[in-house]
Amino acid sequence: MGGVYDFEVHRLNGDPVKLGEYRGKALLIVNTASECGFTPQYSGLEKLYGKFKARGLEILGFPCNQFGKQEPGSSEEIAEFCSVHYGVTFPMFEKIDVNGKDAHPLYRYLKGEARGVLGSEPIKWNFTKFLVNREGEVFERYGSTTKPEQIEADIEAALD
Repeated sequence: MGGVYDFEVHRLNGDPVKLGEYRGKALLIVNTASECGFTPQYSGLEKLYGKFKARGLEILGFPCNQFGKQEPGSSEEIAEFCSVHYGVTFPMFEKIDVNGKDAHPLYRYLKGEARGVLGSEPIKWNFTKFLVNREGEVFERYGSTTKPEQIEADIEAALD
């Protein structure tokens, strides 16, 4: 099993992407929303991307409307919002479910590999982050309140 590399996802424009394209890179996988109190984390994520992309970090954003209906927009609206308001250049993917019976298989895998607070599996809110090392293994899980800049040391470790 290749860890996260075994999954296929779709870009905002609908194009399929095999996560195997990212083999050998560290990944920060984040469920996002445009109308959330944590939405300003897009700025911090973009700063991390600028700082670590050349060293092999990819940030993958997955919009999700499961928490307070805070991502109601279409793929086109999400892309425009991220670009105009936060200058997002990291890859963004189609809106998915992260919990429940319709949870995307990638998120079922991530949650099984790294549980949350007190061993809970479900994603609690928008901007939960999973750091994956270069071998495709889940390195760490961070809750919504963990700001992107707080995980720089772990990114360094995942890149080594």
